[in-house]
Amino acid sequence: MLLTIDVGNTNTVIGLYNNENLIQSWRIKTDAHSTADELILTFRGLLNGQPEVSGISLCSTVPSVLKEIRWMLERYFTDIKTVIIEPGTKTGVPIITDNPKEVGADRIANSLAVFERHGGPSVVVDFGTSTNFDVVSERGEFLGGALAPGIEISLEALAGKAAQLRKVEFIKPKSVVGKNTVEALQSGALYGFAGQVDGILERIVAEIGPLKAVVATGGLASLVVEESKFITHHEPDLTLEGLRLVFEKNK
Repeated sequence: MLLTIDVGNTNTVIGLYNNENLIQSWRIKTDAHSTADELILTFRGLLNGQPEVSGISLCSTVPSVLKEIRWMLERYFTDIKTVIIEPGTKTGVPIITDNPKEVGADRIANSLAVFERHGGPSVVVDFGTSTNFDVVSERGEFLGGALAPGIEISLEALAGKAAQLRKVEFIKPKSVVGKNTVEALQSGALYGFAGQVDGILERIVAEIGPLKAVVATGGLASLVVEESKFITHHEPDLTLEGLRLVFEKNK
């Protein structure tokens, strides 16, 4: 069994693969202050009763958590082959940017997975702490993209800065024209972010030409997918699939 771990700024997504099949996945809160001993308790709890892990593939955008995971792996998974996406790791994704080392490991995993599944040129829209647009060429190269404030932090910032507004559940309102403050906030968030996504994608198409696929992933993707004119696929486990593919390339 292959254990895949995607450590994001807000959530950590964990998947368990049997060959090419994702048989189980979990989403837990990322705590930048967790120690290696605390992390192993969490992983042991999740993996209790599951088949034995024979390989691990992971990426992290949180340096402090990655440091503790390294300690956890060295202490508790000594004999298990581990692949971490970082500079020098073989991924099969050429990075065509000014500074390849600053590209997030999750963006590389997403790029590999979308190219393997759909070819290129393609775009991944990852709805996480930030909304990432990852552009992949017809040859599978990571060309760059765009980064925008994420949905949750935008709603939190609005509630924190506006005295008469509050944080609301991110769901589809009854109508675009909200009849109360909650519905108005939900309308602005959902249709505002859908418009932002389509606006950026429209400009990407104008710059690089027609796309084979636009794939949405991330915890907050499901609602926006329904309102976007450009998104063609919703694949919640895309990053985990990328981690699986990177592990296969390094066996």
